[in-house]
Amino acid sequence: MPSVNEHFVGKASEIQPIYDRLVAMAEKFGPIEQDPKKTSIHLNRGTAFAGVAVRRAHIVLTIKSDRPIKSPRVFKSEQTSAKRFHHEIKLSAIEDVDAELQKWLKAAYDLSE
Repeated sequence: MPSVNEHFVGKASEIQPIYDRLVAMAEKFGPIEQDPKKTSIHLNRGTAFAGVAVRRAHIVLTIKSDRPIKSPRVFKSEQTSAKRFHHEIKLSAIEDVDAELQKWLKAAYDLSE
């Protein structure tokens, strides 16, 4: 398995700071584990509450939810069970890690005890 840092090799220089800000935001909620996989990095609190897929010039953030999120920022949503949804958000700039995203990330964190 690649390490967290290996996911950023060959990617645009602004991508890792976006990830670092995302992790710092999540750590404000409580302890998290960064769990690198082959194609993504899971952010876990007991179970995964978010997945980070590092692309060349952006991050695809998948967050867990117990309801649909209606936002133009969500480019893909999938209902995975009766009360679980996965939503994908593209993060291209550090400004994308904002108060709205924090609200969604906190709700996902709270679901993953």
